[in-house]
Parts: sequence; C-alpha cells; structure tokens
Amino acid sequence: MRNERGGVVLAERNVLPRPKLSAILRSDPKNDEEEMNRRSNVSMDSSVPPSSGENSPLVMSPWNHPSSPFAKSPWTKSSSPMGLPQNGLIGSMVREEGHVYSLAATGNLLYTGSDSKNIRVWKNLKAYSGFKSNSGLVKAIVISGEKIFTGHQDGKIRVWRVSPKNPKLHKRIGSLPTFKDFLKSSINPKNYVKVRRKRSVLRIKHFDAVSCLSLDQDQGLLYSGSWDKTLKVWRISDSKCLESIRAHDDAINAVVAGFAGLVFTGSADGTVKVWHRQLHGKGTKHLFLQTLLNQETAITSLAVNTEGAIIYCGSSDGLVNFWEREKHLKHGGVLRGHKHAVLCLATAGNLVFSGSADKSICVWRREGGIHTCLSVLTGHTGPVKCLAVEEDQESTKRDQRWIVYSGSLDKSVKIWRVSEQAPDIQQMRLMAQNYVPSPLSSPAK
Repeated sequence: MRNERGGVVLAERNVLPRPKLSAILRSDPKNDEEEMNRRSNVSMDSSVPPSSGENSPLVMSPWNHPSSPFAKSPWTKSSSPMGLPQNGLIGSMVREEGHVYSLAATGNLLYTGSDSKNIRVWKNLKAYSGFKSNSGLVKAIVISGEKIFTGHQDGKIRVWRVSPKNPKLHKRIGSLPTFKDFLKSSINPKNYVKVRRKRSVLRIKHFDAVSCLSLDQDQGLLYSGSWDKTLKVWRISDSKCLESIRAHDDAINAVVAGFAGLVFTGSADGTVKVWHRQLHGKGTKHLFLQTLLNQETAITSLAVNTEGAIIYCGSSDGLVNFWEREKHLKHGGVLRGHKHAVLCLATAGNLVFSGSADKSICVWRREGGIHTCLSVLTGHTGPVKCLAVEEDQESTKRDQRWIVYSGSLDKSVKIWRVSEQAPDIQQMRLMAQNYVPSPLSSPAK
C-alpha cells in the first residue's frame, strides 16, 4: 500500500526484540559498548517491522532463489524467460583482514577501507594493490581526480596520489589540515576551542573520528563530518580549512554535498540539517537553512539524487525518509524496506539503494514521487556498511544498468548488476507463479 505522501509502504508486523545496534555501528572493537552507545545514541529497540528471512516480504526475488526455475549462475548476465532483465550477484571478493567500512569506485578500480588500517585496490574482481595508514581504521573514502582522501578513526584525513610511473603504487602526499596550517594556527590562542573541561584543540583539526566525507567537484570543496560534532570545509587545491562549524549536538554520521549550493548533515542527535553555501572571494560561508528531520533515533546515512533534486536519509529505525526540492524540500514519503538500521545509501539514475544491518540491500525505483521496491539483494552474512555505484559498460538507453558494490562487516565486498527496467518484486512473483517450463527445457528422464 502507499502512504499519504505517495511512498511505498510495506506491511508492518509485531515487533520482536533485537540485539543492540552498538555492535554494528561501532568502528573500533577496542571501544567499550557504553562509549559506543553514547556516540550512536541508538539501540535496537526502535519499532520497525521485523520478520524472519523465510516469511519476510523483503526476501530476494523468486527468480534469484535457488529453488526457482529462473535461477542461474550468479556469475552470468541473466534475464528472465520472458527476456526481461534480472538483478543479481556477479562477484564477491573476500580478504581476511577486517570488516569493510568504506569503499569508492573510479573507472575500473575499487578502493576499500577496513579496520586493518589498509586501503585495498581491486581490479576485475582481483586484488590489484594497496597502501596502509599508520593508525586509524578507514571510515570514509572519496576520490577527486588524482587525489584519494581517506577519513580515519583517529580524527585524521589523509591524502594519497597514484604514482605517475607505477599505477599500483600509492603515495601519501599529506593530511588535513596541512602541517604548515597546523603550525600557523597553533600560534594564535583564538584558533583554539574548548572540547572538555581541561582540553582545548585547534579549530581546524578534528579531535574525534572522521565518520564521513563528501565532494563538491564543481566548487573544488571537500566536506568532512566527525564524531566531534563539527562539519569542516576544505579547499581541495591547497588543502586549506575554510570553515569549521559546530553543526550538531552529537556525532555527525553523514554529510553530502547536494544541489543548488546546499549541503546536508545527519547526526546521532536524530536531526538532518540543511546548510546553504555562499562564496566570499576564495573562501566560503555556510549558513544554517533548516532542519528537515528531528527524531529520537539516530541518522546513519544520507544520499542525494542530483538530477531529481531529492535527498534521502537512512536511520537506525530501519526507515528511509526523502524530501523533494521541487516542493521546497517538502517531505515526500518513507521507504519501509528493512528490519534493522539503514547503514548506507546510494543513488544512480532513477534508483535508490539502501544497505542495512539486516544484511540486505533494497533496490528502489523512483517514478515521479512514487518509489517501488525492485529487488532485495541478499548474500552478505553481516551488516551492509557501505555502497558505491557505477554505470555498467553494457548499459543502453533502453536498458539502463548499474554495477553496485557493497561492503560488509562480514569482511567481503560483493558486486551486483542491477537494471532499471527489471520488473518489481510483485510482478516477478506473479510471473514466477504463472511460469510453465517448456517441454524442451525439461530434464530428460
């Protein structure tokens, strides 16, 4: 059924007790549970529609189910007997060195970050190269041209560059803030802010985990959000910190540069805030514009569809809210597709992808203001922590396809092929029920 705002709503059922979310959201196994509960401000007691894997309306498509007559090898490009495109797994990569917390795709390369402090580079489903930071698990990765930015648990943003002589070699070329800016700022007492009773830190430096990064390529800006509750704005060309904003009352879990000069932040304090960028010469000034959402449960992820000018927000209650710019950022509806917290979001074309602590990825197709669940991608044995999407090289105007990368706390990265033209779950179930195998395809007795 559909809600009053046009969003697709899946039937809710009786709520069952669930384990605490702190074990899922925590980034450092050394941190005790009490500290992580403080940062996440979340428990798994929120009222969301739970269900078992067998009886859930969100289970994988019957065409992807092993017992289905439509099942095919996950390594092949498959379609239904009716010739319709099918969504499914095309590969999986596992390296036993820790949970996968972040990833970024560019060209034919995939970068993954884990709690081993390593950044691995993959090519054609195989390990290609890698590099390692001195400390701090890798919570975020973004790529701008030749530069790779990584956000870490130790509060540092490290900058890397591929060697022009050897594409497998990555060299660290600095960190944010730069050592020069750090020294220059440290001289002036006005550049310090008090963070605890007896501790002050430089305004331009994060003093807690860097949880998220986002790029505004057109303006040459990098945004970083941190558990220290601040949003910082960096100029990519010279790595200078242009602004430091005390944006929230609790840890910032998500930041995304949006459309029309807007920047969105989501926090464990349960709010989604909108900031408007103004340019002042070579600098910037971000002004608070409005609060889109204010709830008791933590905001865990954000994503923007720039073409459709829509902002999506995932939270620890398992819901995805969205707002439409065309309606002056009016709330457009709620996508109810997960039993547990939504930990990551991504958009591409007319599709929205939501990864969850329930180990699944929901694929939503947007048609106007209506969102329909196309598929539920299953296969991970741990919470899905990060997503990245790239256009499939075999994509056409008639069949728009995407390659989706998902990183999980099961230490694996899975690769999926998804088509916008695939029938939705209800259509596939009806077709599966009505499917009659051809006598020519029946196994010989």
